[in-house]
Amino acid sequence: MKFVNRVLEKQFLDETIKLSKNKVFSLVIFGLRRVGKTRLILETIEDKDVYFFVNKNKESSSLLKEYETVLKERKTLSEIESLDSWDRFFSIIFSKFSGIIIFDEFQNFANVDKSVFEILQKQIDINENKKGILFIFSGSTTGLMKKLFSDSKEPLYGRIKRKLNLKPLLFKDCIEMCSELDIKNIEEVIKLYAIFGGYPKYYVSIEDENLLGKSIEDILERFFFQENALLEEEVNQILSLEFGKRSGVYYNILSAIANGNTRISEIASFMNKKETELSRQINELVNYFELIDVERPVVMGRNVFYIKHPIINFWFRFFYKDISNYHRRSPLLIKKIKNEINAFVGRRFENVCKEYVHENPPFEIHQTGRQWGKIRGAEKGKNTYEIDIVALNEQTKDILFVECKWQSKVNAEKILAELKEKAKHVEWNNEKRKEHYAVFAKSFSKRIKECKCYDLKDMEKVLRKR
Repeated sequence: MKFVNRVLEKQFLDETIKLSKNKVFSLVIFGLRRVGKTRLILETIEDKDVYFFVNKNKESSSLLKEYETVLKERKTLSEIESLDSWDRFFSIIFSKFSGIIIFDEFQNFANVDKSVFEILQKQIDINENKKGILFIFSGSTTGLMKKLFSDSKEPLYGRIKRKLNLKPLLFKDCIEMCSELDIKNIEEVIKLYAIFGGYPKYYVSIEDENLLGKSIEDILERFFFQENALLEEEVNQILSLEFGKRSGVYYNILSAIANGNTRISEIASFMNKKETELSRQINELVNYFELIDVERPVVMGRNVFYIKHPIINFWFRFFYKDISNYHRRSPLLIKKIKNEINAFVGRRFENVCKEYVHENPPFEIHQTGRQWGKIRGAEKGKNTYEIDIVALNEQTKDILFVECKWQSKVNAEKILAELKEKAKHVEWNNEKRKEHYAVFAKSFSKRIKECKCYDLKDMEKVLRKR
Protein backbone atom coordinates (compact mmCIF):
# COMPACT_ATOMS: atom_id res chain seq x y z
CA MET A 1 0.00 0.00 0.00
CA LYS A 2 1.28 3.45 -0.87
CA PHE A 3 2.40 5.84 1.86
CA VAL A 4 -0.46 8.17 2.81
CA ASN A 5 -0.25 11.76 4.10
CA ARG A 6 2.16 12.43 7.02
CA VAL A 7 3.12 15.68 5.27
CA LEU A 8 3.68 17.64 8.49
CA GLU A 9 5.56 14.78 10.11
CA LYS A 10 7.83 14.46 7.08
CA GLN A 11 8.53 18.21 7.20
CA PHE A 12 9.38 17.88 10.90
CA LEU A 13 11.81 15.04 10.18
CA ASP A 14 13.41 16.94 7.29
CA GLU A 15 13.96 19.96 9.57
CA THR A 16 15.50 17.71 12.21
CA ILE A 17 17.87 16.15 9.66
CA LYS A 18 19.06 19.65 8.70
CA LEU A 19 19.71 20.53 12.35
CA SER A 20 21.88 17.41 12.76
CA LYS A 21 24.31 18.83 10.19
CA ASN A 22 25.58 21.27 12.84
CA LYS A 23 25.87 18.96 15.86
CA VAL A 24 24.75 15.54 17.03
CA PHE A 25 20.98 15.50 17.26
CA SER A 26 18.48 13.09 18.77
CA LEU A 27 14.78 12.54 18.15
CA VAL A 28 12.35 10.22 19.88
CA ILE A 29 9.25 8.99 18.05
CA PHE A 30 6.61 7.22 20.06
CA GLY A 31 3.01 6.16 19.59
CA LEU A 32 0.85 3.08 19.92
CA ARG A 33 1.52 0.02 17.81
CA ARG A 34 0.12 0.04 14.27
CA VAL A 35 0.13 3.84 13.99
CA GLY A 36 2.88 3.79 11.34
CA LYS A 37 6.11 4.83 13.09
CA THR A 38 8.40 2.43 11.24
CA ARG A 39 6.84 3.19 7.84
CA LEU A 40 7.30 6.93 8.42
CA ILE A 41 10.97 6.40 9.28
CA LEU A 42 11.62 4.13 6.30
CA GLU A 43 9.99 6.68 3.98
CA THR A 44 12.42 9.30 5.33
CA ILE A 45 15.82 7.61 5.44
CA GLU A 46 18.21 6.99 2.56
CA ASP A 47 20.46 4.06 1.67
CA LYS A 48 23.40 5.56 3.53
CA ASP A 49 21.45 5.60 6.80
CA VAL A 50 21.29 2.67 9.24
CA TYR A 51 18.24 0.96 10.70
CA PHE A 52 18.56 -1.22 13.81
CA PHE A 53 15.64 -3.19 15.25
CA VAL A 54 16.00 -3.92 18.98
CA ASN A 55 14.79 -7.50 19.32
CA LYS A 56 13.92 -8.07 22.97
CA ASN A 57 14.16 -11.84 22.52
CA LYS A 58 17.85 -11.77 21.65
CA GLU A 59 20.71 -11.94 24.10
CA SER A 60 22.93 -8.90 24.27
CA SER A 61 25.89 -10.59 22.54
CA SER A 62 23.67 -11.91 19.75
CA LEU A 63 22.11 -8.49 19.08
CA LEU A 64 25.55 -6.88 19.09
CA LYS A 65 26.73 -9.46 16.53
CA GLU A 66 23.75 -8.63 14.32
CA TYR A 67 24.56 -4.92 14.47
CA GLU A 68 28.21 -5.68 13.68
CA THR A 69 27.05 -7.35 10.46
CA VAL A 70 24.98 -4.29 9.53
CA LEU A 71 27.95 -1.95 10.05
CA LYS A 72 30.19 -4.18 7.94
CA GLU A 73 27.63 -4.20 5.12
CA ARG A 74 27.71 -0.41 4.98
CA LYS A 75 31.54 -0.34 5.32
CA THR A 76 31.53 1.45 8.69
CA LEU A 77 33.42 -1.58 10.02
CA SER A 78 36.03 -3.49 8.05
CA GLU A 79 35.72 -7.24 7.66
CA ILE A 80 38.51 -7.90 10.16
CA GLU A 81 37.06 -5.64 12.88
CA SER A 82 34.64 -6.87 15.50
CA LEU A 83 32.46 -5.51 18.28
CA ASP A 84 33.01 -6.92 21.76
CA SER A 85 30.94 -4.41 23.77
CA TRP A 86 28.21 -1.79 23.45
CA ASP A 87 30.75 0.83 24.48
CA ARG A 88 32.83 -0.02 21.41
CA PHE A 89 29.70 -0.10 19.24
CA PHE A 90 28.76 3.49 20.09
CA SER A 91 32.40 4.63 19.91
CA ILE A 92 32.53 3.32 16.32
CA ILE A 93 29.24 5.08 15.53
CA PHE A 94 30.50 8.45 16.72
CA SER A 95 33.96 8.13 15.18
CA LYS A 96 33.18 6.60 11.79
CA PHE A 97 29.52 7.19 10.96
CA SER A 98 27.69 10.09 9.35
CA GLY A 99 23.95 10.05 8.72
CA ILE A 100 20.79 8.81 10.45
CA ILE A 101 20.82 5.92 12.92
CA ILE A 102 17.45 4.43 13.83
CA PHE A 103 16.82 2.23 16.84
CA ASP A 104 13.32 0.81 16.39
CA GLU A 105 11.61 -0.46 19.57
CA PHE A 106 14.44 1.19 21.50
CA GLN A 107 12.76 0.51 24.85
CA ASN A 108 13.56 -3.20 24.36
CA PHE A 109 17.13 -2.54 25.48
CA ALA A 110 15.61 -2.63 28.99
CA ASN A 111 15.21 -6.38 28.41
CA VAL A 112 18.38 -6.95 26.38
CA ASP A 113 20.97 -4.88 28.26
CA LYS A 114 20.09 -1.89 30.43
CA SER A 115 23.70 -0.70 30.44
CA VAL A 116 23.14 0.56 26.88
CA PHE A 117 21.25 3.59 28.24
CA GLU A 118 24.17 4.76 30.38
CA ILE A 119 26.74 4.00 27.67
CA LEU A 120 24.76 5.99 25.13
CA GLN A 121 24.34 8.89 27.56
CA LYS A 122 28.11 9.02 28.10
CA GLN A 123 28.86 8.90 24.38
CA ILE A 124 26.32 11.63 23.56
CA ASP A 125 27.84 13.89 26.24
CA ILE A 126 31.41 13.28 25.04
CA ASN A 127 30.52 13.82 21.37
CA GLU A 128 27.99 16.61 21.77
CA ASN A 129 29.58 18.76 19.04
CA LYS A 130 30.00 15.94 16.54
CA LYS A 131 28.38 16.98 13.24
CA GLY A 132 26.25 14.93 10.88
CA ILE A 133 24.71 12.33 13.19
CA LEU A 134 21.00 12.03 13.92
CA PHE A 135 19.75 9.39 16.35
CA ILE A 136 16.09 8.40 15.96
CA PHE A 137 14.71 6.36 18.83
CA SER A 138 11.33 4.82 18.04
CA GLY A 139 9.12 2.76 20.32
CA SER A 140 5.60 1.38 20.68
CA THR A 141 5.56 1.00 24.44
CA THR A 142 4.48 4.56 25.08
CA GLY A 143 4.80 4.52 28.85
CA LEU A 144 8.33 3.09 28.90
CA MET A 145 9.53 5.33 26.06
CA LYS A 146 8.33 8.41 27.93
CA LYS A 147 9.96 7.17 31.12
CA LEU A 148 13.34 6.59 29.45
CA PHE A 149 13.59 10.16 28.19
CA SER A 150 11.39 12.19 30.58
CA ASP A 151 12.19 10.72 34.00
CA SER A 152 14.98 12.70 35.69
CA LYS A 153 16.25 9.48 37.27
CA GLU A 154 16.93 7.87 33.88
CA PRO A 155 20.37 8.16 32.19
CA LEU A 156 18.96 9.57 28.94
CA TYR A 157 16.98 12.33 30.64
CA GLY A 158 17.67 15.64 28.87
CA ARG A 159 19.53 13.99 25.95
CA ILE A 160 16.65 14.30 23.49
CA LYS A 161 16.50 17.43 21.35
CA ARG A 162 13.11 16.74 19.76
CA LYS A 163 10.19 14.37 20.15
CA LEU A 164 7.33 13.31 17.88
CA ASN A 165 4.20 11.70 19.28
CA LEU A 166 2.78 10.09 16.15
CA LYS A 167 -1.00 10.36 16.00
CA PRO A 168 -3.46 8.28 13.95
CA LEU A 169 -4.36 9.39 10.44
CA LEU A 170 -7.53 11.38 9.74
CA PHE A 171 -10.67 9.88 8.23
CA LYS A 172 -9.95 11.50 4.85
CA ASP A 173 -6.64 9.59 4.81
CA CYS A 174 -8.50 6.37 5.54
CA ILE A 175 -10.77 7.05 2.55
CA GLU A 176 -7.61 7.15 0.43
CA MET A 177 -6.30 3.89 1.92
CA CYS A 178 -9.66 2.19 1.38
CA SER A 179 -9.69 3.36 -2.22
CA GLU A 180 -6.39 1.48 -2.64
CA LEU A 181 -8.20 -1.56 -1.23
CA ASP A 182 -11.04 -1.19 -3.75
CA ILE A 183 -13.40 -0.29 -0.88
CA LYS A 184 -15.04 2.83 -2.24
CA ASN A 185 -18.50 2.85 -0.69
CA ILE A 186 -18.35 5.66 1.89
CA GLU A 187 -20.63 3.82 4.31
CA GLU A 188 -18.31 0.81 4.33
CA VAL A 189 -15.30 3.09 4.84
CA ILE A 190 -16.96 4.72 7.86
CA LYS A 191 -17.65 1.30 9.37
CA LEU A 192 -14.01 0.30 8.98
CA TYR A 193 -12.85 3.61 10.42
CA ALA A 194 -15.15 3.15 13.41
CA ILE A 195 -13.23 0.01 14.38
CA PHE A 196 -9.71 0.55 13.02
CA GLY A 197 -9.49 4.34 13.22
CA GLY A 198 -6.49 5.97 11.58
CA TYR A 199 -4.06 3.10 12.25
CA PRO A 200 -2.55 2.18 8.86
CA LYS A 201 -1.43 -1.34 9.78
CA TYR A 202 -5.01 -2.64 9.90
CA TYR A 203 -5.69 -1.42 6.37
CA VAL A 204 -2.43 -3.00 5.22
CA SER A 205 -3.68 -6.24 6.84
CA ILE A 206 -6.77 -6.10 4.64
CA GLU A 207 -4.41 -6.02 1.66
CA ASP A 208 -2.24 -8.79 3.12
CA GLU A 209 -5.27 -11.03 3.60
CA ASN A 210 -6.39 -10.42 0.00
CA LEU A 211 -9.69 -8.90 1.14
CA LEU A 212 -9.67 -6.18 -1.52
CA GLY A 213 -13.18 -5.05 -2.37
CA LYS A 214 -14.72 -7.23 0.36
CA SER A 215 -17.55 -6.10 2.63
CA ILE A 216 -17.07 -5.04 6.24
CA GLU A 217 -18.80 -8.28 7.26
CA ASP A 218 -16.22 -10.38 5.41
CA ILE A 219 -13.33 -8.38 6.88
CA LEU A 220 -14.60 -8.64 10.45
CA GLU A 221 -15.22 -12.35 9.97
CA ARG A 222 -11.57 -12.88 9.03
CA PHE A 223 -10.21 -10.49 11.65
CA PHE A 224 -12.36 -11.35 14.69
CA PHE A 225 -15.03 -14.02 14.32
CA GLN A 226 -13.61 -17.09 12.59
CA GLU A 227 -11.37 -19.63 14.32
CA ASN A 228 -7.78 -18.37 14.61
CA ALA A 229 -8.93 -14.90 13.64
CA LEU A 230 -6.18 -12.53 12.58
CA LEU A 231 -6.75 -9.96 15.35
CA GLU A 232 -7.98 -12.32 18.05
CA GLU A 233 -4.98 -11.53 20.30
CA GLU A 234 -4.21 -8.06 18.97
CA VAL A 235 -5.39 -6.03 21.96
CA ASN A 236 -3.83 -8.42 24.48
CA GLN A 237 -0.51 -8.13 22.65
CA ILE A 238 -0.64 -4.33 22.64
CA LEU A 239 -1.59 -4.05 26.30
CA SER A 240 0.71 -6.75 27.64
CA LEU A 241 3.64 -4.76 26.31
CA GLU A 242 2.41 -1.66 28.13
CA PHE A 243 1.16 -3.14 31.40
CA GLY A 244 3.42 -6.13 31.91
CA LYS A 245 2.21 -8.13 34.92
CA ARG A 246 0.04 -5.30 36.29
CA SER A 247 -2.77 -5.73 33.79
CA GLY A 248 -5.78 -6.67 35.96
CA VAL A 249 -6.99 -3.29 37.25
CA TYR A 250 -6.13 -1.52 34.00
CA TYR A 251 -8.17 -4.05 32.00
CA ASN A 252 -11.17 -3.62 34.27
CA ILE A 253 -11.02 0.18 34.00
CA LEU A 254 -10.91 -0.05 30.21
CA SER A 255 -13.82 -2.49 30.26
CA ALA A 256 -15.84 -0.13 32.44
CA ILE A 257 -15.26 2.84 30.12
CA ALA A 258 -15.97 0.82 26.95
CA ASN A 259 -19.32 -0.19 28.43
CA GLY A 260 -20.49 3.35 29.11
CA ASN A 261 -19.09 4.08 32.58
CA THR A 262 -17.26 7.27 31.74
CA ARG A 263 -16.98 9.06 35.10
CA ILE A 264 -14.70 7.94 37.90
CA SER A 265 -17.69 7.35 40.19
CA GLU A 266 -19.28 5.08 37.56
CA ILE A 267 -16.01 3.23 36.96
CA ALA A 268 -15.58 2.64 40.70
CA SER A 269 -19.16 1.40 41.00
CA PHE A 270 -18.70 -0.91 37.99
CA MET A 271 -15.59 -2.40 39.66
CA ASN A 272 -17.07 -2.37 43.16
CA LYS A 273 -14.20 -0.23 44.44
CA LYS A 274 -13.72 3.16 46.03
CA GLU A 275 -12.79 6.06 43.76
CA THR A 276 -9.59 6.66 45.71
CA GLU A 277 -8.45 3.09 44.95
CA LEU A 278 -8.45 3.84 41.20
CA SER A 279 -7.09 7.38 40.96
CA ARG A 280 -3.46 6.30 40.42
CA GLN A 281 -4.26 3.77 37.70
CA ILE A 282 -6.60 6.16 35.87
CA ASN A 283 -3.97 8.88 36.01
CA GLU A 284 -1.43 6.45 34.52
CA LEU A 285 -3.82 5.40 31.75
CA VAL A 286 -4.24 9.07 30.81
CA ASN A 287 -0.77 10.54 31.29
CA TYR A 288 1.67 7.61 31.15
CA PHE A 289 0.18 5.03 28.79
CA GLU A 290 -1.98 7.55 26.87
CA LEU A 291 -4.67 4.92 26.31
CA ILE A 292 -7.56 6.96 27.67
CA ASP A 293 -8.21 10.67 27.65
CA VAL A 294 -10.43 13.20 29.33
CA GLU A 295 -13.25 14.69 27.30
CA ARG A 296 -14.54 18.05 28.46
CA PRO A 297 -17.81 19.66 27.40
CA VAL A 298 -17.32 22.65 25.11
CA VAL A 299 -19.27 24.86 27.52
CA MET A 300 -18.88 23.85 31.17
CA GLY A 301 -19.96 20.53 32.63
CA ARG A 302 -18.50 17.41 34.17
CA ASN A 303 -15.59 15.66 32.44
CA VAL A 304 -15.77 12.08 31.17
CA PHE A 305 -13.17 9.49 30.13
CA TYR A 306 -12.94 7.75 26.77
CA ILE A 307 -10.64 5.16 25.18
CA LYS A 308 -8.46 6.75 22.49
CA HIS A 309 -7.60 3.64 20.45
CA PRO A 310 -10.75 2.46 18.57
CA ILE A 311 -9.80 -1.21 18.26
CA ILE A 312 -9.08 -1.36 22.01
CA ASN A 313 -12.45 0.27 22.65
CA PHE A 314 -14.11 -2.19 20.25
CA TRP A 315 -12.50 -5.23 21.89
CA PHE A 316 -13.39 -4.18 25.44
CA ARG A 317 -16.91 -3.25 24.38
CA PHE A 318 -17.69 -6.61 22.81
CA PHE A 319 -15.17 -9.33 23.71
CA TYR A 320 -13.41 -8.85 27.05
CA LYS A 321 -16.43 -9.17 29.33
CA ASP A 322 -17.41 -12.45 27.61
CA ILE A 323 -13.99 -13.74 26.67
CA SER A 324 -14.67 -17.42 27.43
CA ASN A 325 -17.68 -17.52 25.12
CA TYR A 326 -15.70 -15.65 22.49
CA HIS A 327 -12.81 -18.12 22.55
CA ARG A 328 -15.22 -21.00 22.05
CA ARG A 329 -16.99 -18.95 19.36
CA SER A 330 -20.41 -19.11 20.98
CA PRO A 331 -22.95 -18.60 18.14
CA LEU A 332 -25.20 -16.57 20.46
CA LEU A 333 -22.39 -14.21 21.43
CA ILE A 334 -21.19 -13.74 17.84
CA LYS A 335 -24.73 -12.99 16.70
CA LYS A 336 -25.22 -10.52 19.57
CA ILE A 337 -21.97 -8.70 18.74
CA LYS A 338 -22.83 -8.46 15.04
CA ASN A 339 -26.26 -7.05 15.89
CA GLU A 340 -24.75 -4.35 18.14
CA ILE A 341 -21.88 -3.22 15.90
CA ASN A 342 -24.09 -0.71 14.07
CA ALA A 343 -24.73 1.21 17.31
CA PHE A 344 -20.98 1.23 17.98
CA VAL A 345 -20.37 2.68 14.50
CA GLY A 346 -23.01 5.33 15.19
CA ARG A 347 -21.02 6.78 18.04
CA ARG A 348 -17.82 6.81 16.04
CA PHE A 349 -19.71 8.49 13.17
CA GLU A 350 -19.58 11.67 15.28
CA ASN A 351 -15.78 11.79 14.77
CA VAL A 352 -16.26 11.73 11.00
CA CYS A 353 -18.83 14.53 11.23
CA LYS A 354 -16.49 16.59 13.40
CA GLU A 355 -13.74 16.22 10.82
CA TYR A 356 -16.17 17.40 8.14
CA VAL A 357 -17.05 20.47 10.22
CA HIS A 358 -13.35 21.34 10.47
CA GLU A 359 -12.82 20.79 6.74
CA ASN A 360 -15.93 22.78 5.77
CA PRO A 361 -16.58 25.22 8.66
CA PRO A 362 -19.51 27.67 8.57
CA PHE A 363 -17.27 30.18 10.41
CA GLU A 364 -13.79 30.26 11.92
CA ILE A 365 -13.89 27.70 14.72
CA HIS A 366 -12.04 28.26 17.99
CA GLN A 367 -13.35 25.22 19.86
CA THR A 368 -15.30 22.09 19.04
CA GLY A 369 -16.51 18.97 20.83
CA ARG A 370 -19.50 17.32 22.46
CA GLN A 371 -21.71 19.13 24.93
CA TRP A 372 -23.75 17.70 27.79
CA GLY A 373 -25.17 18.85 31.07
CA LYS A 374 -28.15 19.05 33.39
CA ILE A 375 -31.52 20.55 32.53
CA ARG A 376 -32.49 22.89 35.32
CA GLY A 377 -35.90 22.33 36.79
CA ALA A 378 -36.55 19.10 34.89
CA GLU A 379 -38.12 16.09 36.57
CA LYS A 380 -35.82 13.37 37.84
CA GLY A 381 -34.74 10.90 35.15
CA LYS A 382 -35.15 13.43 32.34
CA ASN A 383 -32.80 16.10 33.59
CA THR A 384 -29.84 15.75 31.22
CA TYR A 385 -29.15 16.65 27.60
CA GLU A 386 -26.40 15.80 25.12
CA ILE A 387 -25.45 17.43 21.82
CA ASP A 388 -23.19 15.49 19.46
CA ILE A 389 -21.09 18.45 18.29
CA VAL A 390 -20.88 22.09 19.34
CA ALA A 391 -18.47 24.48 17.61
CA LEU A 392 -17.99 28.10 18.56
CA ASN A 393 -16.11 31.31 17.89
CA GLU A 394 -15.39 33.38 21.00
CA GLN A 395 -14.91 36.63 19.09
CA THR A 396 -17.87 36.65 16.70
CA LYS A 397 -20.14 34.74 19.13
CA ASP A 398 -21.10 32.23 16.42
CA ILE A 399 -22.14 28.83 17.72
CA LEU A 400 -22.95 25.69 15.73
CA PHE A 401 -25.13 22.89 17.10
CA VAL A 402 -24.86 19.53 15.31
CA GLU A 403 -26.79 16.28 15.51
CA CYS A 404 -25.28 13.12 13.97
CA LYS A 405 -27.65 10.30 12.98
CA TRP A 406 -26.23 7.02 11.71
CA GLN A 407 -29.57 6.37 10.04
CA SER A 408 -31.20 6.52 6.61
CA LYS A 409 -34.18 8.62 5.54
CA VAL A 410 -33.88 11.02 8.46
CA ASN A 411 -36.51 13.72 8.93
CA ALA A 412 -34.37 16.84 9.41
CA GLU A 413 -37.33 18.95 10.55
CA LYS A 414 -37.97 16.67 13.52
CA ILE A 415 -34.27 16.46 14.43
CA LEU A 416 -33.86 20.26 14.22
CA ALA A 417 -36.76 20.81 16.62
CA GLU A 418 -35.16 18.47 19.15
CA LEU A 419 -31.75 20.08 18.64
CA LYS A 420 -33.08 23.59 19.19
CA GLU A 421 -34.71 22.45 22.42
CA LYS A 422 -31.40 21.06 23.70
CA ALA A 423 -29.51 24.17 22.58
CA LYS A 424 -31.59 26.26 24.99
CA HIS A 425 -29.76 24.63 27.89
CA VAL A 426 -26.28 25.61 26.68
CA GLU A 427 -25.32 28.65 28.75
CA TRP A 428 -22.98 30.57 26.46
CA ASN A 429 -23.39 34.22 25.43
CA ASN A 430 -27.14 33.74 25.45
CA GLU A 431 -27.98 37.35 24.52
CA LYS A 432 -25.34 37.90 21.81
CA ARG A 433 -24.74 34.55 20.18
CA LYS A 434 -25.56 33.74 16.56
CA GLU A 435 -26.89 30.20 16.32
CA HIS A 436 -26.27 27.81 13.43
CA TYR A 437 -27.61 24.27 13.07
CA ALA A 438 -26.58 21.19 11.10
CA VAL A 439 -27.73 17.58 10.83
CA PHE A 440 -25.62 14.71 9.50
CA ALA A 441 -27.19 11.41 8.39
CA LYS A 442 -26.75 8.56 5.94
CA SER A 443 -29.62 10.04 3.93
CA PHE A 444 -32.68 12.26 4.42
CA SER A 445 -36.36 11.74 3.80
CA LYS A 446 -36.83 15.50 4.26
CA ARG A 447 -34.33 18.35 4.10
CA ILE A 448 -35.09 21.86 5.34
CA LYS A 449 -33.63 25.31 4.72
CA GLU A 450 -33.43 26.23 8.40
CA CYS A 451 -30.34 24.08 8.91
CA LYS A 452 -27.54 22.49 6.92
CA CYS A 453 -28.27 18.88 6.02
CA TYR A 454 -25.33 16.65 5.08
CA ASP A 455 -25.70 13.08 3.89
CA LEU A 456 -22.91 10.63 3.12
CA LYS A 457 -22.60 11.86 -0.47
CA ASP A 458 -22.14 15.46 0.73
CA MET A 459 -19.49 14.37 3.20
CA GLU A 460 -17.68 12.29 0.62
CA LYS A 461 -17.35 15.28 -1.75
CA VAL A 462 -15.47 17.26 0.91
CA LEU A 463 -13.46 14.51 2.59
CA ARG A 464 -12.43 12.38 -0.37
CA LYS A 465 -9.17 13.65 -1.83
CA ARG A 466 -9.29 14.43 -5.53
